[in-house]
Amino acid sequence: MIEQTVETMLELINKMKESIKLDIEDIKQARHEKLLDRNSEKEEMINEISSLKIELNKLIVEKMKAGEDVNIYRQKVDYLEEELRSLYKLNKELASIVLPVQQMYKEIVEDLTKNNGGALLDVKA
Repeated sequence: MIEQTVETMLELINKMKESIKLDIEDIKQARHEKLLDRNSEKEEMINEISSLKIELNKLIVEKMKAGEDVNIYRQKVDYLEEELRSLYKLNKELASIVLPVQQMYKEIVEDLTKNNGGALLDVKA
């Protein structure tokens, strides 16, 4: 069961990495609408990875309480940790691209509202 949980987590991590790589490419190509298409899918994957992490911890604790040597899973769990770090690093790269773009849009909106007397739209009745 531990092996299957780790395998499922690794599959999800790889899907997340691919999704983030597509996000980075879409941002570079100014295809921002495609980012929204993947957001809910990524959110589901994040939630599933979190749930599986909790399940994995419970499984390991159960094996330890049963007196089993959990070191036999060490290599797989270590690899899982490496992949999670890699995912974190890739996500950090995405954030380093997204945050400046977000700031740029915020500044544009602020300039527009400032030039319009504090209102984004100048409504005439």
